[in-house]
Amino acid sequence: MVGAGGAAFLYYQSDWRAPAPAKNLRNPLPPNNDVIGAGMMLYMDHCQGCHGENGDGKGPKAEQLSVAPANFTDAHAMAAVTDGELFWKIAHGRRPMPSFKDKLTDEERWQLVVYIRTFAPKLKPGASPQS
Repeated sequence: MVGAGGAAFLYYQSDWRAPAPAKNLRNPLPPNNDVIGAGMMLYMDHCQGCHGENGDGKGPKAEQLSVAPANFTDAHAMAAVTDGELFWKIAHGRRPMPSFKDKLTDEERWQLVVYIRTFAPKLKPGASPQS
């Protein structure tokens, strides 16, 4: 099924590009329980309403938006996005998603990136988007 998930993927990948330097940013935080827990709390407060409890883009506010929120459970889409791109997108936002640059610290945005990564299973090496 492509539907809304495919539309969200296309929007997320094609129309909203982070600048090249952002793609190369490395997350300074380890994906440990403390960082994931802090990211989960931030996600619940700032992201869950649109992106959903399970990160699938189906939060209670999603239907009211002009653009479908990203589906963080899509392993292929998430594998194509670097941590730096996620960090940049969280910081800068793009309608209808707000900017969090002045609302969250750099550390908090990196914690969100770590937590968001927990929604999608890791792809096995050599896996193709069609598999």
